Amino acid sequence: MALISVAEALSRVLVDAHPLPAESVALTDAHGRVLTSDIAALRSQPPGDVSAMDGYAVRAVDVGRTPARLKVIGEVAAGHPFGCTLSAGQAVRIFTGGLMPPGADTVVIQENATLDGETVLIKIGADRGRNVRVEALDFRRGAALLAKGHRLSDRDLALAAAMNHPHLPVHGRPKLAFFASGDELVMPGSELESGEIVHSNGYAILALARREGCEVLDLGIVPDRLDETTQAVRHARDRGADILVTSGGASVGDYDLVHKALASEGLALSFWRVAMRPGRPMLHGRLRQMHVLGLPGNPVSAYVCSFLFLVALIRRLSGQTNVDPAFETAILGRDLPENDERADYLRAGLTAGADGTPIATPAPVQDSSMLTPLAAAECLLIREPHAPAAAAGSRCRVVRLPL
Repeated sequence: MALISVAEALSRVLVDAHPLPAESVALTDAHGRVLTSDIAALRSQPPGDVSAMDGYAVRAVDVGRTPARLKVIGEVAAGHPFGCTLSAGQAVRIFTGGLMPPGADTVVIQENATLDGETVLIKIGADRGRNVRVEALDFRRGAALLAKGHRLSDRDLALAAAMNHPHLPVHGRPKLAFFASGDELVMPGSELESGEIVHSNGYAILALARREGCEVLDLGIVPDRLDETTQAVRHARDRGADILVTSGGASVGDYDLVHKALASEGLALSFWRVAMRPGRPMLHGRLRQMHVLGLPGNPVSAYVCSFLFLVALIRRLSGQTNVDPAFETAILGRDLPENDERADYLRAGLTAGADGTPIATPAPVQDSSMLTPLAAAECLLIREPHAPAAAAGSRCRVVRLPL
């Protein structure tokens, strides 16, 4: 199978990725989820005219000339309305959030009044409506305030709660299963034998998936045996994974068994090998309803492929419409040679430029096995296939990495 472009690979990853069905979830579980319908307010906020300050609810006409002395006939606290109508020459002690008594149309703040037994001396008056939050100042019952397709932020949850919605209709949360393939892999903290390496790919990939709202199933390390690799694939499918991500074992060597195991289970292969660096030996396909991404074993390759393809897939399944990373223009921090037939995704740092445009400086060594430059990188600097040599100070394109 020939190399395909990054754009074509992403198109194939997303072509059959449809948002998961709707489900109703509690507000506490709705953060980051995508709405499947518009959400309208079930009440007005505030539900009536309320005081914005501590002070005295009065009629503006009674405090048009000051000083004015008024009879205090009661008290209003938030949640405890005053049942009587205010008449001429009367006032009600009121606290912030208290419902305005019938007949009152303004609030004199307590700093401008002095209580004297059953009367209050108003030293400075207040115009009609001063210090009053009118009914529906924030929103009115029936107003659609959250739109279908919107990804819910923390602030949106506060709004939905104020609208009196305890549950919200959202797209399902994708379930992702992951395993790493290789006899050479051992878990962190192990005593390493000759030829062994510490498994690291899963920690970044699963963290990235969780960040995007995935439910994750870590199947750990699978040895280089076809039966165990096939069993891991079946386990992911039987657990209802929407996405299976593998790391390593997807090439063509005698011990690269992931491809064989997937094929034996009926994988419909979409592509294998992408014209990109790092990450060329990546595969994608469908195993019935399960999307499959077979990532390279090199840790930088696995991460860059996850960032570019897996994140977009998760977002699409979650119901988001804008799944592309946010590209931006930067200034190149050092000279770069001409590029070959593969798109380059260089790990780079960012500094502030004099005009506000960031300066992107690629790490001097870009080997796909090196985690130190990846961990230090703030962005990926993108070079298109066959790009000519570029001098420091020229424009370039970058995408920021998550913090």
